[in-house]
Amino acid sequence: MNINISEITVQLFKNKVLIPTVSAWFIAQSLKVILGFIQEKRFNFKWFIGTGGMPSSHSAWVMALAVSVGLSVGFDSIPFGIAIAFGFVTMFDAQGSRRTIGRQAEALNKIMEDIYAKKKVKEERLKELIGHTPIQVFAGAAIGLAVAVIYYTYFN
Repeated sequence: MNINISEITVQLFKNKVLIPTVSAWFIAQSLKVILGFIQEKRFNFKWFIGTGGMPSSHSAWVMALAVSVGLSVGFDSIPFGIAIAFGFVTMFDAQGSRRTIGRQAEALNKIMEDIYAKKKVKEERLKELIGHTPIQVFAGAAIGLAVAVIYYTYFN
């Protein structure tokens, strides 16, 4: 079997589902950097590659995926049903389980600060910004929806 990398690359850049999906993720992650810079008056590259924060790039990703699939093969198709179900599970997890884990990390970090202040153990902070608030999930989903619709309206 011959693998033609250039042909695969061309196909990827023509993929009507992948382009708006990746674009929605990129826009959401870029907005995190901009909002973080405005709030903290400094740049942190971790905002671009990290999880958590406003808006939810997970939600942007899965909503753009589902809407793009629906626009490509129909909203009454099995692939759309699978994509939207996957999207809702992902968004629910982002604002539910992952948010709870972040709150637990915050509490554990406070406990570790108390212990570290007494010099009993070495402090190793846990990542607290893991999940999303419902508004962050909604904002991400809105970005994903908008990017998919704009892509199919103007670039398809």
